[in-house]
This record gives sequence, C-alpha cells and structure tokens, in this order.
Amino acid sequence: MSTTPTADLALPITDPELEQRLRSRLAVIEKDLAGHTQSRSRFVTEAASHLLEAGGKRFRPLLVLLAAECGPDAGAPEVLTAASVVELTHQASLYHDDVMDEALLRRGENTANARFDNNVAILTGDFLFAKSSELTAQLGPDAVRIQAEAFSRLVEGQILEGISPEEGVDPVDHHLEVLAGKTGSLIATSARYGALFSGASPEIQDALVAYAEIVGVAFQLSDDILDIDSDSDESGKTPGTDLREGVPTLPVLLARRSADAGDARLLELLDSDLTDDAALAECVALLRAHPALAEARAYVQARAEEAKAALAPLSEGPVRAALEAFADAVAVRSV
Repeated sequence: MSTTPTADLALPITDPELEQRLRSRLAVIEKDLAGHTQSRSRFVTEAASHLLEAGGKRFRPLLVLLAAECGPDAGAPEVLTAASVVELTHQASLYHDDVMDEALLRRGENTANARFDNNVAILTGDFLFAKSSELTAQLGPDAVRIQAEAFSRLVEGQILEGISPEEGVDPVDHHLEVLAGKTGSLIATSARYGALFSGASPEIQDALVAYAEIVGVAFQLSDDILDIDSDSDESGKTPGTDLREGVPTLPVLLARRSADAGDARLLELLDSDLTDDAALAECVALLRAHPALAEARAYVQARAEEAKAALAPLSEGPVRAALEAFADAVAVRSV
C-alpha cells in the first residue's frame, strides 16, 4: 500500500484502490463537464469552456466522490451528476469574481473578461449557472433546495466582501461570514451531495457537511496567512498581493485590533498606499514579526482540529484518513 499522498489530486489519497476509483470517476466527470459547456453557438462554447480548459484542482467534485464513498452506492449516476453541478457552479462564480476583481490572469491564463470583455464574462457565468441548474433539476427537489440555499449564501458572501462590516460587527466576524458564504457553502454542498446520493445515513451526511464547511473556510484563511508569510519560490504567490490591493485578511484584521503603541508604524502603513514596493515590503516584514500572524495560524490550526473532530461518526478507513490528512495539510500549507 502506498504511503505517499497522491501529488496531483486535490485531496491526499493514500489507498491505491480508492485512488483508482476516484481517478476513474473524475475522468468521467471531466468529459461530462466538457459536454455541459457546449452551446449551439461556437463562440458561447469557447467562452464557457475557457476556464475549464485552463485546468484546476477539481476539489469540489473530488469531495463529492470521496463523500459518496461513505454510502452504499458510491458510483451512482446521481453522484456523478452532482459532481458536475458543484463544479459548474464554482466555475460560474469565477467568471463573476474576475470581473468584480478586474483580474487579468487565472491559472496562468487570461481571464474571460481579459480575453473577451466584461459583458461576455458575466453572461458566460450566467450560462454556466443555468447549466448547473438544469442538472440540479434532474436530481430532484431536495437537490434543488440544497443548491438554491448554497447559491444564496455564495452570492451573499460575495456581496458582503465588497462592503464594510455593519456597525457593531467585529471585522473578523464579518470576514469569516464572507468566507463561509463564498467558499464554505459550496464545499459543504459538495459533501452533502456525495453522501446523499450514495445513500449515506443522515448522521454521516451531517458529519461530512460540518467537516466541509469548517475546512473550506480554514483553507481560505490559510490563503490569508500565505499572503503575508509565503515564500514566493515555493508557493508561486507574491507576498503582500492582497495587502497591496486592500483585501482584508485574517492577520491584518487581527493586527488592527492592537492597542500597542509599538504598532503605530504598522497601522500607519496599513492605512497608506501600498503600491509603493518599499512600503509594501516594510509592511509585510512588520506583519511577519507581529503576534497577529501567530494568532491567525493558531486559529486555522484550531479549525482544522475542529473539522477532524466532526468526522467522529465516520468509520476508520481510507476515506476518513484522507479527509483528516487534508485538514492537517490546510493547517500547515505553504502552497
């Protein structure tokens, strides 16, 4: 039996038989996704398949498949359809995200808004949402309700990201609510679908949903830490990118709580124009030395432990081991 996590799967799978099943089903899903982006118009097909062809980890469909292993019918057609549903929803949200962020690159390729224009990108995202809805309807009313609730939370999280916290709301709590909506909701739905359509018990479904919601937010919070503390050679991320763009991250929000007079320079920099390379470098250095970074890291590690604890109803075995290993990886990730 292999003891090394598979390098090119989004989740660390160490059981060869499980790995082979997941790879085989992912290959089917990949073909299905290519089919779902087809349109009567060649141009629409090109725009709709643009991000899919750029690659991606396919974490959400993989989580559907892995959660399905907890039920008696892991290979049910509905499981594969549900995997396409969550990936199409995710892809659609990326089109809209890139327009809102005025992003030019994703996965090393031009974004749809850069390659085409904003109108095409927005409408292509709508097209993919529609395709996802068509597939969800095939899965029945429960799936429609679950998808609608997740989509509502996703959009609400996206809206909240662009506004300041309401009066009396802790900025950290606001940030966590944004991430729970934008990321946690669809990842939790992925786990729910896999367990539901494979026939897993309600107890197992609830355990997987709780795990996925927590670990999804923790993964995004680890991105917050990487923005400050990453090694660009190892992670491929340029430290301070979010900081320069004024995007709230957990270490920054925690540092802003400081009443220490010694943090005056850091707080001054956080409120300044960080497009200047020297100012950005100084701010990153101060944040790396600040207790807020260690506090943020401890928070993510605690959430990873909480996610693993949620898996208690699952039997010991390769599925639970993979989910626990992923939570551990999130807590200490550098890429």
